[in-house]
Amino acid sequence: MDTPHQQKESQHVPARVPTEHLVDHDGVELAVRDHGGDGPPVLLLHGAGRTLADWAAVAPLLTPQHRVLAMDLRAHGRSGSGPWTLPAVVGDVEAVLAALGATHAVLVGHSLGGMVAVQYAADHPGTPAVVNLDGHGMGRPEQYAGLDADYVTGRLAEIRAMAERAAGRLLRPADVDALLAQQTATGQALGIPGELLAAGLRRALAQRPDGHLCLRPEPEPAAQMQAVVHELDVFPLYRSTRTPVLVCRAGRANPSTPGLPWVDELWAAYARGLDRDLTELAATHPHITVEVVDAAHAMHLERPDEIARHIRTFTARHCRPRADSDAPVGRDR
Repeated sequence: MDTPHQQKESQHVPARVPTEHLVDHDGVELAVRDHGGDGPPVLLLHGAGRTLADWAAVAPLLTPQHRVLAMDLRAHGRSGSGPWTLPAVVGDVEAVLAALGATHAVLVGHSLGGMVAVQYAADHPGTPAVVNLDGHGMGRPEQYAGLDADYVTGRLAEIRAMAERAAGRLLRPADVDALLAQQTATGQALGIPGELLAAGLRRALAQRPDGHLCLRPEPEPAAQMQAVVHELDVFPLYRSTRTPVLVCRAGRANPSTPGLPWVDELWAAYARGLDRDLTELAATHPHITVEVVDAAHAMHLERPDEIARHIRTFTARHCRPRADSDAPVGRDR
């Protein structure tokens, strides 16, 4: 259920029916949702294992001031698979923006999507602005304030191994029901509408040739993606780019992980280190703005109205009131 503030803000947003497109990039079909809207274009990028459905609450709050697009990253949602490398994914973004006539888009990304957005801006100096919602991967061991670096390295290796084991695992109907129930419980704990989380999960399901269901990304692209996240440090990109960047940090921890109490300690230490490093970065680099959101990591699901306000305020300062005029050439579905 929406909060009163969400209802108040949403009632002023005109209803729009999104259109679906497929864009080909080097043989990989990329699923894109065009939410319409007026003004400078914005492209929304989801996190690892999620889909463009995650933006369903944020996108309508942006359309009065922006043309809003969202895409499934390769090997996610309804997009095709291919080698999961950073140049390939940045190339996917280029292809989508060119096909939809939005080459001067602001990039907004959550988690992995935020990291991709920062890399895209580093490779494309003309990018008008970037908004990174809590996208810093697992960072460097020295960023885990107060913990021994060797201890952190070992624990992060455990987390990566767990993620690789979970990638693409076969799901029976009962497993899907259990995952949906888990999503509902998580949503209740964070104040997120259950259907919003469930929609992302359903879009992430794929049927294998043998008829079994699995969650995307599949094992091979998932392992490649994890390697990219492990290697990509966005802090040097923050320092080198001249693109205005808004970084939104989660002000609250995620719900505890059952049976793994050390995970909470690890993420708490990382949060302290990130806050320290981002505060120093913003103080020495005027093009970086840092905001703390009273939400957990999935802030765009938990606080869509607040996230939309941050995006609109930031882009109003850094975007000219123009919209790309190229007609979309992506294949409609």
